[in-house]
Amino acid sequence: MSNNNSNIATPKSQGFFFPPEWHPHAATWLTFPHNDASWQGDKLAKMYPQYFQLIKAISKGEKVGLNVNNETLKSFILNELPKYDIDFNQIEILVNPTNDAWCRDHGPAFLINPETKERMIVDWGYNAWGGKYPPFDDDNRLSSKIAAYRGLKTVTPGIIMEGGSVEFNGAGTILTSRECLLNENRNPHLTQAQIEQYLFDFYGAEQILWVNDGIVGDDTDGHIDDTVRFVNEDTVITMVEPDKADDNHEILEENLQLLKGMRLLNGKQLNIVEINMPEPVIIDDFRGPASYANFLICNAGVLVPTFQCKNDDLALDTLSQIFKDRPVIGLDSTDIIWGQGSFHCLSQQEPSV
Repeated sequence: MSNNNSNIATPKSQGFFFPPEWHPHAATWLTFPHNDASWQGDKLAKMYPQYFQLIKAISKGEKVGLNVNNETLKSFILNELPKYDIDFNQIEILVNPTNDAWCRDHGPAFLINPETKERMIVDWGYNAWGGKYPPFDDDNRLSSKIAAYRGLKTVTPGIIMEGGSVEFNGAGTILTSRECLLNENRNPHLTQAQIEQYLFDFYGAEQILWVNDGIVGDDTDGHIDDTVRFVNEDTVITMVEPDKADDNHEILEENLQLLKGMRLLNGKQLNIVEINMPEPVIIDDFRGPASYANFLICNAGVLVPTFQCKNDDLALDTLSQIFKDRPVIGLDSTDIIWGQGSFHCLSQQEPSV
């Protein structure tokens, strides 16, 4: 489907849009980690307890759709769930071959139409962040499989787009980064204006706001979900690094200044809440993309990755002052972050309608 054809009914023209993450969920989708290349050596088995804690926390407020690579992995999971006191009735396990665990990027983008009470799925293309980690063909097929399972119609824009690269306020505005969406390894044939048109047409948006770069150690080329997140229609949290000697200081300060100059569709400035980065997490001499911004908003609460450092409590306290309608819950992500992502990267919400 091409959005250059005015005769084609786009999701936006049909009244569909991508709701904000705080919109009530019917479920959250996860893809169970199994790729030794992402968590090398004994790191995969070591991160599983933290991953099951994530499943448990989500499942207290909604169903968890769990894509598993094969029957062997399904048996392992079914054996582990009781150890974490996870309610089997809250877990929907689908045996779907996958390449890796990052459901935010390879999973389905669910749209809703509040008028007709319908949902549809946008099946964006996925190329493992510019072809960095082949193969990725199984991951690229996952959205259509979940759509078939749910019995939802799909639309296929035909371009690369990752869920972690876009952030929504639910009132027509998308935040994203130039480093990712304008990267030549994604859609080199498209201009910025053309990419914006795809976002308008297939996410039901009216406005795109751009920051520049992402944090050090982020192999996705600057995903927004590690730097800036909407927490309501007109408020964002943004990560900052007070230490001027830190490589992230200048990047995040530049983003902050850009955010200060932005205006929403109603002409208002953004309310900006600054949160200090965690202390650097070093993995085998490599700096991981540890960030409190990679939280997941779900029905049961706001699940915030923590990193066993002094800034954890401050981040949790700041977020608790923002989210009045649900608890803010810190979960240890020190083993999960070895895979170069955290709770938001691992998940994709399925909204209610």
